[in-house]
Amino acid sequence: MIIPAIDLINGRCVRLYKGDFNQRTDYDEDPIDVAKRFAAEGAERMHIVDLDGAKHGKSSQSDLIMKIASESGLKVQTGGGIRDLSQIQRLLDGGIDRVVVGSLSVTNPQMVKFWLNEVTPSKIVVALDVNLDENGVPFPATRGWLEAGKRSLWEILDDYSGSGLNTVLITDIGRDGVLGGSNVELYKEVQSSYPTLNVITSGGVGSIKDVKALKALKPHGIIIGKALYENKLTVADAVAC
Repeated sequence: MIIPAIDLINGRCVRLYKGDFNQRTDYDEDPIDVAKRFAAEGAERMHIVDLDGAKHGKSSQSDLIMKIASESGLKVQTGGGIRDLSQIQRLLDGGIDRVVVGSLSVTNPQMVKFWLNEVTPSKIVVALDVNLDENGVPFPATRGWLEAGKRSLWEILDDYSGSGLNTVLITDIGRDGVLGGSNVELYKEVQSSYPTLNVITSGGVGSIKDVKALKALKPHGIIIGKALYENKLTVADAVAC
């Protein structure tokens, strides 16, 4: 499934380069109009990140995100600053299909495991945004990618074994917003090592060739962001290829 992405800062669509808030591109389009365009081009689901929430540890654009979901008709998965169960319940009650948990899935896995039991695993996506060390080992970062992680991706995924987790979103931060191709080998390794997990890929898509390479893996979803805003391809192109 092709999942177009909207990243929000102060209610506007933006994209970051390798997760750097100081290397940000703003797009002069209303996010509701963007979502409606994605729907018209064949998208069924959309990924929305509250970057203000991710950076400051407190979701701040929930009302807008719920409005986007309502007016676009798309199934929306959203994250950024999710810190307690009441936030998750409010989003789900407000029409959001799935809630994406990032930093806390790394820093407080016990809490996220509790949420998985309380909410239903299908409604929570664990997002692990990784930097590769000098040996190519992926380490998830936290707090809007501002803080480096101390445990590897493999240690964290092992820790979630038996928790009920069924969907993970993996982003290679070094490729995000670069348009230079996705880390296909990383996603393939995750799928091979954890065959029961639904894997959503994110980061690096810059062309139809990149989409085809990811589709060959048959992942649960392929998130595309900057390439859509820079007119490298359309949602319709990605769905059809």
